[in-house]
Parts: sequence; C-alpha cells; structure tokens
Amino acid sequence: MPQENLLAEIRDHVGVLTFNRPEKGNSLTPEMLIRVHTTLEEWAKGPDVRCVLFTGGQGKSFSTGYDISAIPTSVSKEEESLLKENNPVELAFRTIKNFPYPTLAAWNGYCFGAALNLSVCCDMRVSVDDAKFGMPPAKLGVVYHAEGLQQFVEALGMSVTRELFMTAATYTALEARELGVVSRLYPREIFHEEVAKLAQSIADNAPIALKNNKAVLNMLAGGVELTPGQKALAEQLQAEGFASEDLKEGQAAFLEKRKPVFKGR
Repeated sequence: MPQENLLAEIRDHVGVLTFNRPEKGNSLTPEMLIRVHTTLEEWAKGPDVRCVLFTGGQGKSFSTGYDISAIPTSVSKEEESLLKENNPVELAFRTIKNFPYPTLAAWNGYCFGAALNLSVCCDMRVSVDDAKFGMPPAKLGVVYHAEGLQQFVEALGMSVTRELFMTAATYTALEARELGVVSRLYPREIFHEEVAKLAQSIADNAPIALKNNKAVLNMLAGGVELTPGQKALAEQLQAEGFASEDLKEGQAAFLEKRKPVFKGR
C-alpha cells in the first residue's frame, strides 16, 4: 500500500493535518497542497472542526519546503497561464488563510521555504526549541510570488519580511520567537503533548466567537482602515455573537465556575 503523504484526522473538534514524507524531509508536493485545499474546504462546510493543526510526522522536519524537483525550470506561455490559474501553492495557502476557524502551525523541526509561507498563513505558530527555519529563495535565484510576500508582510511586518528574504539566512527557534515568527517554544520531550493542549484549548472556545473574531481580524490584517462595507459586516458579525446561545452559556459557565458546553449557535 502506498504511503499517504498527508494524514488528515479530526480529534475532538481539532482537525490535524500531518505532513508525512520523512524520507524527503516532509517536503511539499503539488498533490499534498491540493489535498490541503480540498480537506480544508470539506472541513469548512461542517461544525466538526473548530481548530486546524498542521505538524510534521516522523523525524525532525515540519517541512523542508516545496519539493525542488517539482519546480519547473522553463515553461511555455500557455503553461505559465495555466499555472497562474491553478497554482497549488497559492490555492492551498489562500484556503488556509481564509479557513473560518483558527489555524495553528506546530513546527516539530526544520521549516523552510514554502512551509514557512504556509505557516505565516496560519493564525498562530509554535515550535520545538531546537527547530531551524529560513526563507531561501534568494539563494536559489527565485523571485517570490507577490501574494506570498504579502502574506509574510501581513503576518510578520515589513521589517522582518525584508530580513528573511534578503538574507536567506537560517535561523534558530529562539530567533524565531525573538522575531515574532513563533509565539511559543517547547522542549522536544513535551512538544506534542503541549501542542495538543494548545489546539484543544482553542477548539474548546465558543465557535461563533472564534469564527467571527477571525473574520474581523482578517479584514484588519492588511493594516488599512476598514471600508464602510467591511465595517457593516464586522458589526453584523459582532451582533451575531451577542445574540448567540454560546454567549449566554459562556457567561453562565463563568459564574458557575464550570467548563462551558458550546453548541455553535
């Protein structure tokens, strides 16, 4: 039986996507990225997933990036047009960024190139404390696609993005936290346990609040003032939260000092 390169499962409202190409450093293929897209599209349709967790499988790599052998060295104008319309990298990353519930990238090891781009499309990033990361396009002679650069700027700011792309350096996990690329570091021996706890703590929150807060944060991510239409939508999303049964349940659980039971309505 052929090995599955991307494992997908749902654990108590946490959708887990695991890169599973240990012999290739969990490098990303077009097929894996298309499956990321289709899996998230399917999960977004129902109430079962309230947090998505990305991590690497066996070994010490989250992902070493896009499989270099899959990068074309020359394409015709027709092929270039087709790639622009059906680029699995941009398709998957856009789907991650627009997934309605929180997304979490958990680096169990090396994270480079396209895997780092995938990570900055997630809402949160955490890492094992001995990981290394970097953005090597300049060393490969690659001019990075504009949408990807924009995703870095929105997540990390212009200054950090410029450093990553202009130095093409390899950084430590500690430097990742200092630069604000990840928010937490965990020792390897407790990494998976702590990541599971974090993902579960997110998924246990009120679904409407998770979804609507993320929607408004995505509007604000570009650092520009909201348009009148976006402001109206943000107010509508806020009103939906105030009118929800989950809000009443959250308040009652707080007063009664118990764990809330949210129903997503």
